Amino acid sequence: MNEPVSPGPRNGILSLTIKDKSVLYAAYMPFIKNGGLFIPTNKSYRLGDEVFMLLSLMDEPEKIPVAGKVIWMTPKGAQGNRAAGVGVQFNEGDSSARNQIETHLAGTLKSDRPTHTM
Repeated sequence: MNEPVSPGPRNGILSLTIKDKSVLYAAYMPFIKNGGLFIPTNKSYRLGDEVFMLLSLMDEPEKIPVAGKVIWMTPKGAQGNRAAGVGVQFNEGDSSARNQIETHLAGTLKSDRPTHTM
């Protein structure tokens, strides 16, 4: 009777608008299975939290709905002046966000430029 109740989705829907290719490059995590994005936020999350985001890319008129889970956290005040936020791994079976991101980043994914996570 005293079983812990699993919390539902935390902090509602994340919204991310990326209008610049260099910002998209810095946020995208191609090294993660299924792909992922770093989302700057000061909200508190835990590893494994399920999240839902609406992603606006460049000048595309439609927002891309993306479900995923938190796999990376950069706390506020992290070393190296890194932005606070979370890394979200895209759910398996939904490759539309990854495909659109990689289309925008064609030719830059192998770059040595630093990102928010590496």
